[in-house]
Amino acid sequence: MSVLSSMGGGAEWLLGYLIPFLFVLTIVVFFHELGHFWVARRAGVRVVAFSIGFGPEIVGFNDRHGTRWKLSAIPLGGYVKFLGDDNAASTPDRNGLSQMTEAEKKVSFFHKSVGARAAIVAAGPIANFILAIVIFAGLFMTVGRQVATPRVDAIQAGSAAEKAGFQPHDLILSIDGAPIESFSDMQRIVSASADVPLSVEIDRGGEKRTLAATPDRREITDSFGNVHRIGVLGISRSTGAGEVTTQRFGPVEAVGLAGKEVWFIVERTFSYLGGVVTGRESADQLGGPIRIAQVSGQVATFGIGALLQLAAVLSVSIGLLNLFPVPLLDGGHLMFYAIEALRGRPLSDRAQEVGFRIGLALVLMLMLFATWNDILNISKS
Repeated sequence: MSVLSSMGGGAEWLLGYLIPFLFVLTIVVFFHELGHFWVARRAGVRVVAFSIGFGPEIVGFNDRHGTRWKLSAIPLGGYVKFLGDDNAASTPDRNGLSQMTEAEKKVSFFHKSVGARAAIVAAGPIANFILAIVIFAGLFMTVGRQVATPRVDAIQAGSAAEKAGFQPHDLILSIDGAPIESFSDMQRIVSASADVPLSVEIDRGGEKRTLAATPDRREITDSFGNVHRIGVLGISRSTGAGEVTTQRFGPVEAVGLAGKEVWFIVERTFSYLGGVVTGRESADQLGGPIRIAQVSGQVATFGIGALLQLAAVLSVSIGLLNLFPVPLLDGGHLMFYAIEALRGRPLSDRAQEVGFRIGLALVLMLMLFATWNDILNISKS
């Protein structure tokens, strides 16, 4: 069965998958590049272009500062190009830099101090984290979150919970020292901890106890047919009337909860990547643009709130990915600037060129691997 036929035809694919995908990706990319742009302007750098997408320009305009704002044909990212850049990856145009006038040098990115350049580069990922906090906080204030007391109502026979000694009516207080305020808090930690021993503090009839539990690894199929390998304890909670409530929060509390949400995503991302390196996790869970489009379309069926939540999660992921010390990514530039600050001079042009080529190769390999995973996942569905 082809992808289009399984999605119900071209029109349904456009409305159900492509538009939600572009909505989510455009928000995340725009704010990432806006972070670079905003700090660059305040550092006195001339911004030549601000593009959403790569490739040929579809539509655009020039602002009063001479920046070309444009929408480009390949909607898989974006870039801000500064005076002195050779390309969208902000590699220096050595020939152009050597021919600059004094006036141009004053507004050239590469003639700014190493601190200013580092601030401009770091601003993109930071903007992603800020965007995620704003979205999460807005959802906590408006939509709220559903809360069920982290109480054990039933235990599956032969499960990890039964082996650990859980009993009905146990109230879960914390896991590995992290406070548990709702049943969903417990589920999120457990699902990301397959085969990992957990220390669970409970309240049993007013008496505090600590249980050692190791979630079983199981394959779970969601309502869209997607298969996930997660950790499961084997306990359940009643969802009858009055058992689940919706809480909305004020601005200060919402921002605090949003910050915790962002940190949880960062922490679990590193935990997963560490599991891949050690062989505990499979790398086939890594996804690329096709996977993002598929998930965007599925999440869109739950409404704009769910789609915004996906945008927040993706924003954290992109911000974190860009901070990895890989040449070509923001983290690679920051690594070069750190070396420059320590040495008192930048690396040689040759060393930087080799670094960028290695970075390009790594990024392309990651994209190909993620896309291959996407294709395999579609073929299985």
